[in-house]
Amino acid sequence: MKNKREEDEMGSEGSGSVLKRQRVDEQSSASGIGNPLVPYNDVDDEDEDFERGKTNNGGEVEGSNTQVVAAENGEDEEEEEDVYGQGHSLERRKSQFEPREDCPYLDTVNRQVLDFDFEKFCSVSLSNLNVYACLVCGKYYQGRGKKSHAYTHSLEAGHHVYINLRTEKVFCLPDGYEIIDPSLDDIRHVLNPRFTRDQVGQIDKNRQWSRALDGSDYLPGMVGLNNIKETDFVNVTIQSLMRVTPLRNFFLIPENYQHCKSPLVQRFGELMRKIWHARNFKGQVSPHEFLQAVMKVSKKRFRIGQQSDPVEFMAWLLNTLHANLRTSKKNNSIIYECFQGELEVIKESPNKAITEKKQNADDQRITDGGTKHDIFTETSRMQFLMLGLDLPPPPLFKDVMEKNIIPQVPLFNILKKFDGDTVTEVVRPRVARMKYRVTRLPRYLILHMQRFKKNNFFIEKNPTLVNFPVKNLELKDFIPLPMPKENERLRSKYDLIANIVHDGKPNEGLYRVFVQRKSEELWYEMQDLHVSETLPQMVALSEAYVQIYEQQQ
Repeated sequence: MKNKREEDEMGSEGSGSVLKRQRVDEQSSASGIGNPLVPYNDVDDEDEDFERGKTNNGGEVEGSNTQVVAAENGEDEEEEEDVYGQGHSLERRKSQFEPREDCPYLDTVNRQVLDFDFEKFCSVSLSNLNVYACLVCGKYYQGRGKKSHAYTHSLEAGHHVYINLRTEKVFCLPDGYEIIDPSLDDIRHVLNPRFTRDQVGQIDKNRQWSRALDGSDYLPGMVGLNNIKETDFVNVTIQSLMRVTPLRNFFLIPENYQHCKSPLVQRFGELMRKIWHARNFKGQVSPHEFLQAVMKVSKKRFRIGQQSDPVEFMAWLLNTLHANLRTSKKNNSIIYECFQGELEVIKESPNKAITEKKQNADDQRITDGGTKHDIFTETSRMQFLMLGLDLPPPPLFKDVMEKNIIPQVPLFNILKKFDGDTVTEVVRPRVARMKYRVTRLPRYLILHMQRFKKNNFFIEKNPTLVNFPVKNLELKDFIPLPMPKENERLRSKYDLIANIVHDGKPNEGLYRVFVQRKSEELWYEMQDLHVSETLPQMVALSEAYVQIYEQQQ
């Protein structure tokens, strides 16, 4: 028989153990381990696992969780006692995460499904931090810690090889070790294409075709661009700007613009490198990331799913790239070096004070002597990136055969707008008569034919065909040009390198572009994903909308 004191002691011990258990449960729930709603901080550092090991050795842990410290100290004591036993767990952990060259899962990598043209977002959490691509199914997942989506996917789907989209390191999950294997370099090159300065210099001499994974052949620089939804105005602009050699060479080497943090500049350079890359897995490129940057920077002025004007887009793109690339000391950039020219503008407008007096006076007769004082003349210089050309109006009435004849006009006739003598009537912002004269020609001349006119009811398209030379456009015969300096030669001959064309009705039509490949001097017609070789004579038969001419050096 137990006496009363012993029973009391046993009861107090039992209640104490219950209290201890409750405290442990409270602490574990407070620490968030058992609570799935508490967000976890999944650190993706290569030294993460070694740091955990270091805390086991040192026991110096900053934090409030005393139980973890006690447990780790207990492990340290066991390790010190177990000298002749299983060995140190820290060494085991280090060896477990050492890089390996003999990963058994490399044969599961499927290059056919890999596509790095889209935004680098996790397909589950939609986060762009610390994203990995599964090299087996091509999907993007975040992190590689034990609670991350990539780790979960590796266990659920049995896909074990992942590449970090920022650092380009390849890991095997769930084991967690880095894979060192040169056979994965082709994937790294597709993820982030690279060019040396020697390669950039040889691009225009390269006549070699490249082969995609599906067996189709493609020409680097002559790849189709995916039309995501009514984005052909972006595609033709990009394809035509790709032919501007200094601009292309500048953007193929990221070190030239690494000081610029603008997402538009970075995405434009990335797209340029993908188009000219000779080791792509497929023969086309999707400008998805570039379009997202365009939508963000333009505040949805240009967006996916809404047709826009390539002239407006090209003007906006060139000005925005210049604003982001220019240095603080000089207002200069690769954009201005390529496209900037100078005009002299003579503006003749009626003198305000005299016209008001005339309106108030009863007698409004003008004498010959008073006409000079009625006109206010202003001369100014202005820079330009592109020149707008006015087309003659189409005939209103049908001919004898009951058909509207599409008029034709030589390019030289509409270039007379810039000869310094031809008067152009302007209504807005005030009624004025303008005269334009080119005082400095750019290296690359962008001309745009003003085909679309907006009235109060709808947009009209002028179908007039412009006859232009594909090679040797001599400007000095039609435009008075300034005399060059002593040591310089007058460069007024230009060759066509890109021609954007509009087909169909004003609101429903499509854009396509003719571009020249310099290595063989062949012409290609490009409309979104379709790329086909064409004759130079076919280029001149189209309804030209925007043209880029290169100055002969």
